Amino acid sequence: MSSSPVLRLAPSILSADFARLGEEVRAIEAAGCDLVHFDVMDNHYVPNLTIGPLVCEAIRPHVSIPIDVHLMVEPVDAIIPLFAKAGANIITFHPEASKHVDRSLSMIRELGCKAGLVLNPATPVSVLDHVMDKLDMILLMSVNPGFGGQKFIPSTLAKLRLVRAKIDAHVAAGGQPIWLEVDGGVKTDNIAEIVAAGADTCVAGSAVFGVPDAGGGYKGVMQALRRAAHPG
Repeated sequence: MSSSPVLRLAPSILSADFARLGEEVRAIEAAGCDLVHFDVMDNHYVPNLTIGPLVCEAIRPHVSIPIDVHLMVEPVDAIIPLFAKAGANIITFHPEASKHVDRSLSMIRELGCKAGLVLNPATPVSVLDHVMDKLDMILLMSVNPGFGGQKFIPSTLAKLRLVRAKIDAHVAAGGQPIWLEVDGGVKTDNIAEIVAAGADTCVAGSAVFGVPDAGGGYKGVMQALRRAAHPG
């Protein structure tokens, strides 16, 4: 870990105003976020239906920061190339949704995107063991995927520490850097614990887009999250 840890903030557009999506993503970039988190749900792998590659393609010209696509779809292999073409920079998926995890990760990288795995609250960290060399990101779900606005599951903190140790050991042995992202219930009152446990990238949905005034409110909440992440 670096002596001055970098915290990346990735507002989830699942909580944005979909009638003003271009304006919303421009506003969060102007407010200082690092990534646009893009939640894709298929009403099959998770009990909700959200947005697809056409929406990703539509917002791509509105932001210069990376688009972080989280695929909650099953099967994943057919949809990966569509998001790569639509302008995704990072594509993550759930190991349960792929018959061949190694192959799916390789496909994402071959298409020019960064690749990652997403672990649900009950998914064991052992699924990472044989694919660490193909990962650019590991995303830990701190809620059960499917809906925004859920409460953070406290056992995620212990899991974060386990995955952080695994990443640090991998890098110490000469491996590539891997981002550690957390998604679900991240707020100003728990982000310090989350970052202390090893996260370097935090997804926030309702904590950002729940701010009533978009004309400055987003910048304020982004600054508040960063201050809360590193108290003192």
